[in-house]
Amino acid sequence: MSKQFNAFAMAQQQFDGVAEKLGLDAGMRELLRWPRRELHFTIPVKMDSGQVKVFHGFRVQHNDARGPAKGGIRFHPDETIDTVRALATWMTWKTSVVDIPLGGGKGGVICDPHLLSDREQEQICRGWIGQVVRLVGPVQDVPAPDVMTHGQHMLWMLDEYEKITGGRYPGFITGKPVGVGGSLGRTEATGYGVMYCVREALKRLSLDISKCRASIQGFGNVAQYSAKKFADLGGKVVCVACWDNTDKKPYTYKKADGVDADFLMKISDRFGTVDKAKAKAAGYEVLPAEAWVEQEVEVLVPAALENQLTGELAPKLKPTVKLIAEGANGPTTPEADKIIQQRKIMDIPDFLANAGGVTCSYFEQVQNNMNFYWTRDEVLQRLDEKMTAAFHAVADLAQRKEVYMRDAAYMIAIERVANACHLRGWA
Repeated sequence: MSKQFNAFAMAQQQFDGVAEKLGLDAGMRELLRWPRRELHFTIPVKMDSGQVKVFHGFRVQHNDARGPAKGGIRFHPDETIDTVRALATWMTWKTSVVDIPLGGGKGGVICDPHLLSDREQEQICRGWIGQVVRLVGPVQDVPAPDVMTHGQHMLWMLDEYEKITGGRYPGFITGKPVGVGGSLGRTEATGYGVMYCVREALKRLSLDISKCRASIQGFGNVAQYSAKKFADLGGKVVCVACWDNTDKKPYTYKKADGVDADFLMKISDRFGTVDKAKAKAAGYEVLPAEAWVEQEVEVLVPAALENQLTGELAPKLKPTVKLIAEGANGPTTPEADKIIQQRKIMDIPDFLANAGGVTCSYFEQVQNNMNFYWTRDEVLQRLDEKMTAAFHAVADLAQRKEVYMRDAAYMIAIERVANACHLRGWA
């Protein structure tokens, strides 16, 4: 990855700008710019072919001053330690901005689940736990699913953790299947959380959601439920950009009368890659991958991977775009940020917009600890309340200080973490 697109360098650059505005002293800046600890390791797996293949894994704990580190585990062929560092950093700010008592962490394995059998994936999961077991746990570091991982991966990891530690610790890991410690509402939580923020933002912009159109990048869990919820709220999703499961290339799938998220979910695999032929047969226009940026919509939702909305793409945004809601982690580069600010487009930053997932993960832990589980409606009501309150706190500060929404969110989050570090005597 080039320096221009180094996710961790971008995360540090974002932090540095706000640290300057907050007047943090040099010691605190250095403490919060870097992870407190990180682990690099190898996972040998005997493949179905009988050969042994070695996979490289990571766990990064950025900060745990406000509570146990919290963050997902990615399986991705292009994973790097700098990506994991950036994601762990953003998790610290994410848990802080929604004011839940957790810190920030992230994990990953360099692999492609598309090319692995279930048995091979299970061995990677168990091998990952074997390498990190001394540094994780319900009161130390709580993992969760992320890109190309899901509830079954989490259950394999929980089972391995409990085998090694000799107890029952359902609160060790979140995103588990319902019935074995998982929470109702968790599947849709991140996408719904994005749309709770969008709903409130459109009110502030005096825009009627029933007259708004959205373009979404990605069709994984976050994008799917963002699309469903936007339609439920009365809006129209005109296109989604995602991978085709035949030729393994990304495209933008557009339908003038509105995307049917349920239909696309039926013709996509568990990784959110859509069957292009079936989409075309159903009347979807298949456009180049970057066309999602060029649509005449009011709402843009990058919900795929980091560094997708770049300085080269941002000028292609149509004048109709009034709001960007970052469903993905770190999708907007600093160069694109400048263009968005110049055009006075409201941007709901990633660590606020997509905090619904970690918030619901926190709810899952609470339910695990009580051994009492809420209904789906209770979970989503609590989620709505938490996300709405966090959004308005950021928007109010942005208005009061006349600063960009991203800066306002960082100010709230960083100040809370810095105060916790001060109180602990770390800096």
